[in-house]
Amino acid sequence: MNREKILGPSDMADDDDRTLRPQRMADMVGQREVFERLSIAVDAAGKREEPLGHILFDGPPGLGKTTFAICIPRELGVPVEMSSGAALKAPKDLIPYLTNLQTNSVLFIDEIHRIPAAVEEYLYTAMEDFRIDLVLGEGINARTINMTLQPFTLIGATTRAGMLSAPLRDRFQLREHLDFYSDDELSEIVLRNASKLQVSIDDDAAMEIARRSRSTPRIANNRLKCVRDYATSKSDGHISLEIANKALAMWDIDTLGLDKQDRRYLETLLRVFGGGPAGIESIAHTMNTSADTLTDEVEPFLLRSELLIRTPRGRSATLQASTHMDIPITGNTGDNQKELF
Repeated sequence: MNREKILGPSDMADDDDRTLRPQRMADMVGQREVFERLSIAVDAAGKREEPLGHILFDGPPGLGKTTFAICIPRELGVPVEMSSGAALKAPKDLIPYLTNLQTNSVLFIDEIHRIPAAVEEYLYTAMEDFRIDLVLGEGINARTINMTLQPFTLIGATTRAGMLSAPLRDRFQLREHLDFYSDDELSEIVLRNASKLQVSIDDDAAMEIARRSRSTPRIANNRLKCVRDYATSKSDGHISLEIANKALAMWDIDTLGLDKQDRRYLETLLRVFGGGPAGIESIAHTMNTSADTLTDEVEPFLLRSELLIRTPRGRSATLQASTHMDIPITGNTGDNQKELF
């Protein structure tokens, strides 16, 4: 079975030197309330020399769930084992992780909502009583061995907390929801990571990248790297506001952070369906793409940006979307929204 490497504090430091992830929670930008609560829990656990309570992080992708999970063991000075929910298909896949844990160490399971029910139930006694039951043999010759585990901390990360069963959710002492970042926070992240990438950048260029990054650090980092490549290839390597605007325009990222697929969705809804309401299947067929792609990749940001609304009759564009795309609403959506305003 393929297993993730066990990372000790020094190993994690060496690995993180090659990434843009903060090495300590204090180095993280944003999520201040989460940081304060976790700092208290980590400090208290260290003083008592006890394992930290189990922690569940939830929230959209790219907001720092994995970063928190990697920083916490470093703060405690303990090793961490890492896996993902999709890799744990049966209880036997979980056993090596649990039996190899050291005292007060951390087991991190990413996308924990993807573990099957049988594995989830196997975690119950491990989390509460630090023990597991091993069944040896089959049939009438089978026997059960009760194995005691070293006290440990389970950190779970999920983008879909609602898919976890209530018994598993209740076994996490700390549940932290990560929210989106402000433009100022993203701008600070861009400036810090530009320094790590050894590229010079103007403050206004960093703010422009932040504005177009959908309030998400991971997207900000990706767009910073694209702009850096453009500046290296087309200029002297320095990122000015002009260079940032040209680079983002080349990658079809507009002033609201919409990409080509997002604008094509809105254009189809506004031009073909008059602004809506329109069914997702109809929109997907018109765009020659799958409905799952639109609902999973395109619509979440459009909904959050108030460019799209879902109604019982289908999807409808907002007046803000019409203004941004410079395409008038000709269907029922326009009349309905005018009444609201």
